Amino acid sequence: MFRSLSQKLFMYFLIVITLSLLTVGIFIYKQSSVALDKQAEKYIAQIIDNASYQSDLYMQTYERVSSSILYNADVKRFLDMEPEEFYQHYVYHSKIRDILAPTFITYPQINLIYIIGDHGKAIIDNNQGLSIINDFEPQEQLELMNRMTPDNGSIAILNRSVGVDSGDTITIARKIRGASSHEPNGVLAIEIRSQELAQLWDRVDLGTSGFFFVLDASSEIIYYPEELEITTSISSRDIQKIVEEDNHSFASEVNGEKRMFVTRTSDYSNWKLVVSMSLDELRAPISTIRTTTLMVGLLTLIAALWLAYRFGKSIVTPILRLKDGMRETEKGNWSIIVSQRQDEIGGLVHSYNLMVSRLSEMIEKVYEVELRNQKTELELQDIELERQRVEFQALQLQINPHFLYNTLETINCYAIVQDSEEINEMVEAMAYMLRYSTQTNIEEITIANELNHARNYLIILKHRIGWEFEIDVVVPPSLLLTKMVRLTLQPLIENIFQHAFPEGIETVHFIRIDARQQDNLFQVIVEDNGVGIDPQKLMDLNDRLRMNKLEEAPRSTIVHGRGIGLLNVHRRIQMVYGEEFGLSIESEQGQGTTMIMSMPREWKGKS
Repeated sequence: MFRSLSQKLFMYFLIVITLSLLTVGIFIYKQSSVALDKQAEKYIAQIIDNASYQSDLYMQTYERVSSSILYNADVKRFLDMEPEEFYQHYVYHSKIRDILAPTFITYPQINLIYIIGDHGKAIIDNNQGLSIINDFEPQEQLELMNRMTPDNGSIAILNRSVGVDSGDTITIARKIRGASSHEPNGVLAIEIRSQELAQLWDRVDLGTSGFFFVLDASSEIIYYPEELEITTSISSRDIQKIVEEDNHSFASEVNGEKRMFVTRTSDYSNWKLVVSMSLDELRAPISTIRTTTLMVGLLTLIAALWLAYRFGKSIVTPILRLKDGMRETEKGNWSIIVSQRQDEIGGLVHSYNLMVSRLSEMIEKVYEVELRNQKTELELQDIELERQRVEFQALQLQINPHFLYNTLETINCYAIVQDSEEINEMVEAMAYMLRYSTQTNIEEITIANELNHARNYLIILKHRIGWEFEIDVVVPPSLLLTKMVRLTLQPLIENIFQHAFPEGIETVHFIRIDARQQDNLFQVIVEDNGVGIDPQKLMDLNDRLRMNKLEEAPRSTIVHGRGIGLLNVHRRIQMVYGEEFGLSIESEQGQGTTMIMSMPREWKGKS
């Protein structure tokens, strides 16, 4: 079946190692999957139990607030007064509002408190001092609350409000009685903002696709994440399952995605708190374990097979070498096989070497000739290397930038001695531009640095065109120290002077520089009111910017004339920030051109 010894050894090792890895891998995967499933279920249960506990504590606080109000003597007297006693209603209204004022200060999250007696009179107040609410009918509200609150005086938590522009609120209501009555003869209600509870529930970490929502006792959803489209994330069938059973879990498919729902019913508020998580996300660690097990097993198999291969080769290789040596001997090519082995294979090699020992002197001479040839080759290589080193040093001879700075300073001194302000101004601007241009880093500068570089360019340009051209800079002061790429603003301005005003610069012409932060981008905008760009050429220009192929444009076209400097700017931005950033151009023929440099709003450098 197998024609060589190495193939047999390799196959035996392959069978043994594969069986061992499969047995260990399957056992580890099964045990880990069971453990992770239990851990995930326990984690979700802890999350929802903690949310229920925190919610109950929060609502119990307001039950204590309601208890402190209903035991007040003035509140009890208000409930016991006769319906026609309008003056007493006014007196109790003032006293009870004075009692409620500290409550609003202590609990600013209370939106509204109102008390309604069976006599039809009501006292209502909110944390803004409002005592009258439009469309508030005390008798209708009393009848509604009597139906929705227990007769024993315990609280009822309702998802409703009577306030104006109160937003999402939760009402804590209970029946109360006066000092002389034995049966409830009124209702006390406290409305609180549900956003306060939402802050507790929003802290629940359910991964990327999990969410948390709450149903009240009447099965109405009183909370769900703002970014969630509740109608598409929960079906009516799932809501029915949640309502029918308490403290259970079930799996359901929503929009083609399998999800797990875990519910808990609060003992205090009777709310149903529900957590929904993607089964794929819950089982992601299991998938990771499976992938890791396969990868580790595969790598282990490869390493083991490599060792098996080396082991087989250590046995077969000497035999093959001896076989090849005998074939070479038959051809008259004598060679000695070096072997340190002391086993049977070593004895065979030693016998072979004895046969060719008579040729050792000839072989030594051959080695000496070969060594001399190699030495000569090394000497030739050293000569070639030295020649290349000299050529490289010649290429490195560059003009020292400091020499140019010193030369410009000397010219500047002559200009000062000759009292030539124009030369002095041009030389200083040229020196600043040269020094700025020869710095090596291209990103650690601000927009203020680039504006100063452009100002020096305009100083030189002023003497070239014969009059001073002012650029409108409308960059917000807060953005002047924002980082950008070096030597990107001045080439755009130079491009405008070369191409936007072909008939010469007139007083109506302008160049405007602005900057803005938009979404995650920081953009510098350079705008002019020149001749603009032909639509077809503008399309070609932007296409070549995106493809970075401006250098292929013919020199006779406007694309090339604008393109080389613009490509330089575009590629410098991409070299710093990446291919998704760079330069874009908008233009309308006869109206002007807008060039936009887009960079990241926040950038911490390349790692």
